Amino acid sequence: QVQLVESGGGLVQPGGSLRLSCTASGSIFRLNNMGWYRQAPGKQRELVATIRSGGSTNYADSVKGRFTISRDNAKNTVWLQMNSLKPEDTAVYYCNAIAVARSGDIERNYWGQGTQVTVSS
Repeated sequence: QVQLVESGGGLVQPGGSLRLSCTASGSIFRLNNMGWYRQAPGKQRELVATIRSGGSTNYADSVKGRFTISRDNAKNTVWLQMNSLKPEDTAVYYCNAIAVARSGDIERNYWGQGTQVTVSS
């Protein structure tokens, strides 16, 4: 199994910045896509940003130009740098990984436990 552990959430004022971190551990044969999703109260979980193992990225329109996703394949870690934060960015942010745990296994979807980001004055 693959475990994902997030850190870096918190309370920040509008216009501020936060950096989220997520490290994968456990039985990992191959990490493919990694990414961040978020879920605000009363809303569905939505994609924030994803990054392939080769480095290509994808962003939700609402965060383009403000958020940057990056990863270190050697450390099995993905980061989300969030700048110019807005109150509407308030949500629980979840790390996601599509991974193969052992050689010969199929790809599976893994989720972290979530970290709260609150943007408020």
